[in-house]
Amino acid sequence: MTGWRAMGRRWARGATVALAMAMGIGVAGSPIAHAACAPGEDAPWRALDAAVAGVWVWDAPVEEVNPGNGGHVVPTTAVVDSGQALVIDPGPSLRHGQRVIASLRCRLGARVVGVVNTHGHAENVMANAAFEGVPVWATTATRETMMARCPDCLASLRERAGETALAGTRIRWPDRALAVGDTLTVGRLVIEVVAEERGHTESDLVLWWAAGRALWVGGLAYDGRIPELAQGSLAAWLEALPRLRDRQPRHVVGAVAGDARTLEATGAYLRALRTRVLRAIDDGRHAGEPGAVVMDEWAGWAGFARRQGFNLQRAWRELEAEWLREPPASPAAPGSAQQVGR
Repeated sequence: MTGWRAMGRRWARGATVALAMAMGIGVAGSPIAHAACAPGEDAPWRALDAAVAGVWVWDAPVEEVNPGNGGHVVPTTAVVDSGQALVIDPGPSLRHGQRVIASLRCRLGARVVGVVNTHGHAENVMANAAFEGVPVWATTATRETMMARCPDCLASLRERAGETALAGTRIRWPDRALAVGDTLTVGRLVIEVVAEERGHTESDLVLWWAAGRALWVGGLAYDGRIPELAQGSLAAWLEALPRLRDRQPRHVVGAVAGDARTLEATGAYLRALRTRVLRAIDDGRHAGEPGAVVMDEWAGWAGFARRQGFNLQRAWRELEAEWLREPPASPAAPGSAQQVGR
């Protein structure tokens, strides 16, 4: 069998991408018996679904980027069958990507034949360069935003994760386009492109594995870390979450790898942010006023000190424009009930 099908031009898209080469190594999705892995080949992969083999996750600590974690703060996923692997969100650095390649070969007997970037944040995509000669897939919008921002975000990641962790890391742009309706097939495993949302970034790719009822949502699902609104939209994010829940996923891979409760945790934070900002605007407060919006319930989440103030400012700008467009309330008729606040 051939490798990738429907490749098209250098930056092109096709309705179906087949990665299967039927190399016949081991049982589909099962770990392969090998000698002990050498240092650097020992990534702790776990099966995403114990009942349906084929998808593996390398979890990340729920914390901010620092030299200790080397920027690995979001999970890396591998779809593995027939000795082939598709890597989703390969990670933050050349070193991390090299370890992904080595550990998949050692632990699962698979070689990487494709990479997907669900969105363009540095901790998700800076490992692209490790996958020399392997196609990297993303939406057209993600490629464009990476080209606009990645030089700055690589510099920021290097500052936070340290020179050692980022040694040799360079930017590699995606070179294959994905769009809603496309499928990625690895042996017998089929991953569908089911949505392109615009909540966390300008282009949040959503992937679906029907056999395992697993949903990849990029940065649309958080739990234990403060969501990042830097390039997103509060309204679009809140609109996206019910659509994601409607699929009734058993597994959700976002900023953490968990289940549908990560969508609920994210929604609770975003709804509270929206409600409290609108209430503050109603009360005549301003965005820079101390105590205008209090979100202390989330103070224990990683990144609160770093991102909460920015999220507040970002939400305030978006919601103030919405608030100004609303017509004034009509005077209530005598004896009628009035709703106070929002």
